Amino acid sequence: MNDRRRAVITGLGAITPSGLDVPTMWDAVVHGRSAITTLDDPEFANLAVRIGGLVRGFEAAAVLEPGLARRLSRSQHWAAAAADQALTQAGWTPGSTDFPWDPHRFAVIAATGAGPVDAIQRAARDLDRRGPRAVPLTLAMYGAPDSAASVLSQRYHAFGPAQGVSATCASGAIGLGEAMRRIRHGYADAVLVVGLEDCLNPVNLSSNANMRALARGYEHDPAAASRPFDRARSGFVMSAGAAAILLESEETALARGASALAELAGFGAASDAYHPTAPHPQGRGAARAVRDSLADAGLTPEAVDHINAHGTGTAAGDAAELNALESALGNRARRIPISATKSSMGHLLGASGVVEAILAVQSLRDGIVPPTINLDDPEFEGWDIVAGEARNQSVSTVLSNSFGFGGHNGALVITRRND
Repeated sequence: MNDRRRAVITGLGAITPSGLDVPTMWDAVVHGRSAITTLDDPEFANLAVRIGGLVRGFEAAAVLEPGLARRLSRSQHWAAAAADQALTQAGWTPGSTDFPWDPHRFAVIAATGAGPVDAIQRAARDLDRRGPRAVPLTLAMYGAPDSAASVLSQRYHAFGPAQGVSATCASGAIGLGEAMRRIRHGYADAVLVVGLEDCLNPVNLSSNANMRALARGYEHDPAAASRPFDRARSGFVMSAGAAAILLESEETALARGASALAELAGFGAASDAYHPTAPHPQGRGAARAVRDSLADAGLTPEAVDHINAHGTGTAAGDAAELNALESALGNRARRIPISATKSSMGHLLGASGVVEAILAVQSLRDGIVPPTINLDDPEFEGWDIVAGEARNQSVSTVLSNSFGFGGHNGALVITRRND
């Protein structure tokens, strides 16, 4: 490892159902406050599932000039706001001219499972109702999964590669891992990774409900719906939002006097090659991703002292994840405190890997393991799943897992920095 550049985290940003910045989001998750609500808008009235995690109180006008805001989708609004927060924490005020990084070595990755589906669906409806001339020309520019990366590269005048990464619910983790590799091997000095998703619409909710992937029957008690590792779990709860992490080489951060919040020390990714939606029952690909992430970081299972689980609350997914952890970590697996933070925030799909990496950083910084709420009747005995209330303990190394439909698996190892 000594001949490779270290990738440190210097900035964080978040626009989520649990809060419109990282401190607010972290406080909500640590205190087990659920962000899940009933979806009351008329467009949801006839759906089988009418709960989710909405971004509330966000004003695009506070971030974007009106013309651009009109052309962009909500998820892209959130992405810009989260990215601004991350760069501000890293020591640069967006909009100022003194960009502290070499712009030719500053890259942008937009991680999303679906991209701006609201724009595509709206354009399809306009086409049906009013004909071809009603389809906005901006759809070609801003309607693709990679478009947020293009928008942000223009926003910050960054000339390094700008691209999208899409691997369903593992998108955020894989985007961060690929960013780490670019820095480690010298292709970039800094990479801004933004996870974004906005699938809380009748089409996407109906599709997931029809495959029985979503929690049902909680319209009168939405806070109780997301129940990872609980016997009563019945599926995941869909949420929307965006989050951003700025990664830099350690040398770059030190040269400009920036503080390293944590280090992204290891990354692993693998495919189940098994089924379009179901995970491999033994977590074959997930176990490989976890093992590879530790090997990449040069660590053994004994070094891991907290796991932020993928933990969606599906019957098959939760079981497969624990099988994967036992396979990858051996006897150590059942002794590591595990949190399933989707229990309070819901599942942000392609953005979840970035959100949960931020929560991992906060755990390292504050010495707090967040709780898994709604874990009233644990199905899996003998595991240290932190239930109900947060736990205060020193945390040096966090494993953050992200798995998705199609057999996508990503695992990150994030370690504490002492500076």
